[in-house]
Amino acid sequence: MPLIELKGVTKVYRMGDIDVNALRGVDLTIEKGEFVSITGASGSGKSTMLHVLGCLDSPTAGEYMLEEIQVSGLGKRQLADIRNQKIGFVFQGFNLLPRTSALENAELPLLYDRAGRIKNPERKAIEVLTRVGLADRLHHEPNKLSGGEQQRVAIARALINEPAILLADEPTGNLDTVTSMEVIGIFKELNEQGITIIMVTHEPDIARQGKRMIELRDGRIIHDHAVSSSGG
Repeated sequence: MPLIELKGVTKVYRMGDIDVNALRGVDLTIEKGEFVSITGASGSGKSTMLHVLGCLDSPTAGEYMLEEIQVSGLGKRQLADIRNQKIGFVFQGFNLLPRTSALENAELPLLYDRAGRIKNPERKAIEVLTRVGLADRLHHEPNKLSGGEQQRVAIARALINEPAILLADEPTGNLDTVTSMEVIGIFKELNEQGITIIMVTHEPDIARQGKRMIELRDGRIIHDHAVSSSGG
């Protein structure tokens, strides 16, 4: 079974008296271990797709299978459990708590882990922060870290629950070119270690860093192809 399978997924938002079709019958299969870039112009549906994939939003119609679980149709509590146990999120704005150390920020998702899979949160937080190159920044608060270091904390936080998928929404949007490539380098290392990465970006150079690129337009997939190694 593929890791992710979308069949005829549609998402319609009601804006006053108008229906906005954000996704229009999307079919998509993603295998375990892929590094997929989702790109497209503003309003193409890429953020909506990421929200559906991340169980932050439910499709209006169609099926979403994640690790053989029929996600479409689940209740809020079940969706929250899937988000916590199977999905790690990295956002453009880092979303770190101020006046809270890198260690405490990385541990945060474990507060909501009803399954209790991680027995020693602090040890696990140290492990994931070390994995992203922040072993010497454990007790630094966000305002003492560079933008690139803050995004590394966010990546560590996304990894702490040992997710099946890492979803990244414009992860380099607030970073300069050099720092952006450092963050992409971390994603590539994590992908080589077996983590499936799905990244939304409007930047063509960043999109080409993935192994597969999907382009959306008006809620439909118009291109879906492998990225040649020279494209990186």
